[in-house]
Amino acid sequence: MPKKEAPLDSLKNYLPECTYLPVLHYLHHYKVHLTVSRARKSVLGDYRHTTQNDNHRISVNGNLNKFAFLVTLLHELAHLVNFDQFGNKVAPHGPEWKKNYGMLLKQFMEHKIFPADIESELLKSLHNPAASSCAEEGLLRVLRRYDEEKKSVGKLIEELPVNTSFKITDGRVFQKGKQLRKRFQCKELSTGKIYLFSPVYEVEIVS
Repeated sequence: MPKKEAPLDSLKNYLPECTYLPVLHYLHHYKVHLTVSRARKSVLGDYRHTTQNDNHRISVNGNLNKFAFLVTLLHELAHLVNFDQFGNKVAPHGPEWKKNYGMLLKQFMEHKIFPADIESELLKSLHNPAASSCAEEGLLRVLRRYDEEKKSVGKLIEELPVNTSFKITDGRVFQKGKQLRKRFQCKELSTGKIYLFSPVYEVEIVS
């Protein structure tokens, strides 16, 4: 069943103050079919380019706080602008995409809509953004400060003491081990297999 497009008026509920109209300009200009999706662990948003029978399609997770929602939407809009300019002739996260993403970020940052800690992390992204907003660990940490509902349940891997047991969204249970460079070795308790987890991966502690 096709995803249902988000009513554009409802976008005001997902965006920081004073950003609705500039976002709406891009959606109308590029004829974007925007979907507010259920929470996805591996991605915060995605983009599908236009075809003969379809518009550009962007989806963003609806459980994100307003600042995270906007940053993710701008990330995907940069893919759209990139495709509009170059089609499939350039790499998805190459210098052309980085330039477009930086341009969009700068445009919205000029209006001082982000708190100082988020703005500081975004300034780092202007010059060399990561291929996924999920991969920008410093940005994820500060964006998470503005979450409301998840703070009482979710914990980041880096916040857990070594040997703590935790559960991920698919129900598997792991035990946190030592850190190797940036990632943590964690043992799946049912199989004994070792997996590497990002320090900002969010999990649920198991008693």
